[in-house]
Amino acid sequence: MIRFAFFLLTAAFASPALIAGAAQAQTGGWPERPIRVIVPFPAGSSADVAARILGNELGPRLGQQLVVENRPGASGNIGSDVVAKAAPDGYTIGFATTSTHAVAVSLSPNLPYDPVKSFAPVVMVSISPYVLVVYPGLANSVADLIARAKAKPGTINYGSAGPASLAHLASALFENLAGVQLNHVPYKSSAQSVVDLIAGRLDMQFATIPPTLTNINASQVRALATTGTRRVAALPDVPTIAEVGIGGYEASLWLAVVAPAGTPGAIVTRLNREINALLNAGSVKSALLAQGLEVEPGPPEALGERIRADIEKWRKVIAQAGIKAE
Repeated sequence: MIRFAFFLLTAAFASPALIAGAAQAQTGGWPERPIRVIVPFPAGSSADVAARILGNELGPRLGQQLVVENRPGASGNIGSDVVAKAAPDGYTIGFATTSTHAVAVSLSPNLPYDPVKSFAPVVMVSISPYVLVVYPGLANSVADLIARAKAKPGTINYGSAGPASLAHLASALFENLAGVQLNHVPYKSSAQSVVDLIAGRLDMQFATIPPTLTNINASQVRALATTGTRRVAALPDVPTIAEVGIGGYEASLWLAVVAPAGTPGAIVTRLNREINALLNAGSVKSALLAQGLEVEPGPPEALGERIRADIEKWRKVIAQAGIKAE
């Protein structure tokens, strides 16, 4: 009985170092040195912010520092290729997005990596839907917007961050499923398009939520719907597009962690377990939510299925709309 009590006390007060050591033993001693985290977008991007939030908390859990390395270029393809070609030893992981792993394969005929075969899915981190906003005088609802668009095909202008951007694809999917024809006006930045939308020089756009909330709350633009599968916490009274009658509509920018193909399963499993624990932790969850990133923890298999499904989904949208990368 005394020995059993001593065992319970030892387990209860085991140090984080001992726990980390036990976890390392299950993965062959990994990690024994810092881990490189490739972010295929510039500093300050959503992927970069998420990587640094997670990295600060994940490092202590693994017992090693996570070093974030920004490798932007070619819409994220350069950094993704770095991950794909890295040694599959658990010391290089990377962030993947809808753009790099679901859209790029249909827009880049010479893509240097295979979004499915070149990577080991680790975990989905977050999903960020868009919000459909219009100039306040244009429409009061999605049904009203569709009616106006059908009455005068090609006359309603929508903005995006450029041809083949996900906001452009979200608009093309809306046109397809709603049976309307809109007029695309590409911009170099969403900041410029919002200015024109407020002034009435632009009719509508699928906008990222965090920077648009101020404009929505000030009634400078009207939010008609969001593009995810469920309502957004920051806009609880705004329905999803699927809710208002366009079945099957969903368009979101997701962020995920991947590793090079061939990374040992034990390492992938541990990374998945540790990151999921962080995503469910209040502090990390709140920090990501403050950036407009709604956490989406789950198993590696769910991420792999999402990548494959989104590749087919956006391939059809791109083909039907005749969208080309520029």
